[in-house]
Amino acid sequence: QLQASGGGLVQAGGSLRLSCAASGRTLSSYVMGWFRQAPGKEREFVAANSRTGGSTYYADSVKGRFTISRSNAKNTVYLQMNSLTPEDTAVYYCAADKTKIYSDYPQPNYDYWGQGTQVTVSS
Repeated sequence: QLQASGGGLVQAGGSLRLSCAASGRTLSSYVMGWFRQAPGKEREFVAANSRTGGSTYYADSVKGRFTISRSNAKNTVYLQMNSLTPEDTAVYYCAADKTKIYSDYPQPNYDYWGQGTQVTVSS
């Protein structure tokens, strides 16, 4: 089970840190990703990192503003979001996959998904 948290309402230019806690799974066995879905839009890739956290992959729209990290000891992955804009408003989902290779990180066919956490950025 994946439990995402940390969403909320923030003003443009602000920051939020999302967390995704994995229970019943060993995080170090999984590639972890973050996706988001805005109203009326398709779910889109945000960021992902490798099983060790040593490799990261970002969508161009968040590069330089968002940072994905993980603590395998705490079985938790994080998404630090800085310089938020209203365009970042969406429900954010974490996802886990055991077999993905780096080039496939942005593809949404992950094995497991969390329930989502709402991020709202006001202008």
